[in-house]
Amino acid sequence: METRLLESFVALARAGSFTAAARTLHLAQSTVTVQIRTLEKELGTPLFDRLPSGTVPTAAGLRLLEEAEAVLDAVARLRATASGWHGDAAGGTVAGQVTIGAADSLCASRLPSVIAALRRTHPGLEVHLNAVGTAAAVDGLRSGRLDLALVLEPEVDESDLPALRIAELPLTYVAAPDHPLAGRTAGWEELARESFFVHEEGCSYSDRLVRALQGVPGTRPGITRFGSIDAARSCVAAGLGLTLLPEVTVEGQLADGRLAAVYGPEAPPVPVQLVRHRRRWLSPGARAVTEELTAAFADTSL
Repeated sequence: METRLLESFVALARAGSFTAAARTLHLAQSTVTVQIRTLEKELGTPLFDRLPSGTVPTAAGLRLLEEAEAVLDAVARLRATASGWHGDAAGGTVAGQVTIGAADSLCASRLPSVIAALRRTHPGLEVHLNAVGTAAAVDGLRSGRLDLALVLEPEVDESDLPALRIAELPLTYVAAPDHPLAGRTAGWEELARESFFVHEEGCSYSDRLVRALQGVPGTRPGITRFGSIDAARSCVAAGLGLTLLPEVTVEGQLADGRLAAVYGPEAPPVPVQLVRHRRRWLSPGARAVTEELTAAFADTSL
């Protein structure tokens, strides 16, 4: 069985349509169609249901998917070994492609400098960054769309996804400089009378804050959720309310006076977990990214 057939099969299972799979593989859509038909004929069973909304793996296709990914991982490992991709003896560089999924707050703060450092050290390494929540990160690692993920969670309770805690990010309450609570100490009762602009549901520290605010008797805090930290920051800077964010995402605004700290109840630091899939091969490129991420988050001066 040719590995290119398995590559097209896995790409189609991940993408959900022949058009998207062809784009991912840099092939004509007709080529992907022929390869899938060839594989189905070779295996003697349909692997996808062709629906108006896209393609969905059949029961046989779902059974094949994990095995196909394992075969392709093994092939990639063999190719890397044969080509010396584990590192060039002269320069110690690696090449290839690594896709990272990370919380929006990290994409907007710590990760650009990490990617810049990787480009300097490993110019042949392409690093792609996707802003995702925890649920999407877990799904991306399991589907193979992501090689690594950074999630802001106390624990990652998934047996197939080992996690390494690489940092803890302090949280801070912020408001516009002219907000009545700016620069002041405020307790839960006072905060619960305000409007809060927080990250989308599933964000561990935002969910914890919302539960605390809504648990204050006799109050009805205003809660607005955003998928983007930039949107929450902009609403707060416009004087519409408060937010709670990792300090690293508002350092610049606090320093130049666009935002001001509010000294609210203690908010535990949010852990940064580096997650991968247990059964997937960690390529030299992914290992280089892991090392750079670990070093960057250990450097508290960044």
